[in-house]
Amino acid sequence: MAEVAERPWHKFWPEAVPKNIDIPDISLGEMFDETSSKAPDNTAVIFLGHSYTYRQLRRWVDSFATALSQLGVNKGDVVGLRMPNSVHYVIAYYAALKLGAIVTANNPLYKAGEIEHQFGDSKAKVIVVMDVVYDEVRKALGKLPGVKHVIAGNIADFMPFPKRLIGKLLGKIPSAPTEGCIRFADLLNTRPNVPVVKIDPATDLAVLQYTGGTTGLPKGAMLTHRNLVSNVLQVKAWDYKGQPGKEVIGGILPLFHIYAMTTVMNFAVCAGNAMLLWPKPPDDWADMLADIQKYRVTLFPGVAALYNAINNHPRVKEFDLRSIRACLSGAGPLPVEIQKRFEELTGARLIEGYGLTEASPVTHANPLYDRRKNGTIGLPMPNTDAKIMDQETGEKELGPNEVGELVVKGPQVMHGYLGHEEENRQVLRDGWLYTGDLGMMDDEGYFIIVDRKKDMIKRSGYSVFPREIEDLLYKNEHVLECAVIGVPDEKVGEEIKAFIALKPESRGKVTEQDIIAWAKENMAAYKYPRLVEFRDEIPKGTANKILRRALKEEELARLKKGKGEGEQQAESPASDDKGQ
Repeated sequence: MAEVAERPWHKFWPEAVPKNIDIPDISLGEMFDETSSKAPDNTAVIFLGHSYTYRQLRRWVDSFATALSQLGVNKGDVVGLRMPNSVHYVIAYYAALKLGAIVTANNPLYKAGEIEHQFGDSKAKVIVVMDVVYDEVRKALGKLPGVKHVIAGNIADFMPFPKRLIGKLLGKIPSAPTEGCIRFADLLNTRPNVPVVKIDPATDLAVLQYTGGTTGLPKGAMLTHRNLVSNVLQVKAWDYKGQPGKEVIGGILPLFHIYAMTTVMNFAVCAGNAMLLWPKPPDDWADMLADIQKYRVTLFPGVAALYNAINNHPRVKEFDLRSIRACLSGAGPLPVEIQKRFEELTGARLIEGYGLTEASPVTHANPLYDRRKNGTIGLPMPNTDAKIMDQETGEKELGPNEVGELVVKGPQVMHGYLGHEEENRQVLRDGWLYTGDLGMMDDEGYFIIVDRKKDMIKRSGYSVFPREIEDLLYKNEHVLECAVIGVPDEKVGEEIKAFIALKPESRGKVTEQDIIAWAKENMAAYKYPRLVEFRDEIPKGTANKILRRALKEEELARLKKGKGEGEQQAESPASDDKGQ
């Protein structure tokens, strides 16, 4: 594997982290087998109050893999997973991979049409589903002739019998009809006899991870075993103070999302650590805080909205969260105010990183124990190169502090999108992945994401980046969450609109005009939001990532019907732009 040559950021590189690491020629299934053989008695999964060792997990994975093989799953076949975080998910994932099958993970909230697109496009042969989210699969099956079997589990499958029986009798354990499905629990009784399958980690696909891509409709990013093994080892090298086998990783992020797939599940298995899994965000965040305290969570990957929710929970100080030592925030910007508050509460190191599905996903992170720069995404991972290219052609490399498109290269970069050759030629050029994100590299080699190319607002000829406005709004003492978009405007091209969720104590006391006045005092005239709308909460995606896209779609639909209601606008929005 080619090593990354000397680059500007190497002058500030953490001394204990190799610039290039060795990537073993192994599959994810072999990685799982290696850990379960070396540390069979380590806790692997903590789920619904019960702990399971790698020895137990290995037996279940091998039984399930054998059963899949008997159902006709062979190397190269696609197995669809549609489950919340659970022991079931971990078992089905590694069982499929050991057979050389390809996993495609589906959001349990998707409707029949979305299921039909993903499992049809990927040509899924078997679907593994939790019974409570089976009904939408049932609706889609008529248009999925390639699906030969559906395997359904129940959230209580791994509970001790008395507890499971009592829970079902009292109606405390959710379940749903799954007529015609194979019972997940029955397959765990299969006598293990896993076929020996030759897997080439460099070329054989492990995962088809569906994403909107850098542009357009959902498409399957083709990730090999090498891609995913490389990325988990890069993350492991970054946390050089980690103690393999002794960490407990908090898994509140969904495993069907590439971020948690790598930083929770694959990372835990790679190092023989425990993963504490929640099937969904709790109705009361205090329940999650209690679990963090009880199980002494040490690593807690997340997103800004998650850390912000913890910061502002009214009971947060009742819990001892000091076991948390390191957190990587991804899937969007980390406002400095959120970072500072979380570190004060927990004593943990919370760093901002960056990644995308097409790169397995992590490409950058601030040093955990060395010099970090708040407000940046930090430095490229080991074995990873990065540069900034001009926006117009993508062919000219820009110098420090110049804004252009971030492109990356490394062993974690996908092989392309399934069935999208033209887009592959645009996104992958000479091994470089064009991310679609605008950024720059500073004089010391730290990278800064300015915004998505498609999210940039053009107002009166000025380029305005929503992330910058959001970071400034978070400095307002009344703002709990916010999202900024551009909306069409005849006078200025696009007007800047902020959607804001106020802190509970500020609701009913602070007006939209108060926010606009504050923004006018604290931002340049061309960039402060003239439009403000209060929301009880800001829409978020599956990884708790704030969805600007959903707000933009709402706004465009509303504009078609006439001027939006519920928003406040500053007077004469274009009148104070002169000289700015």
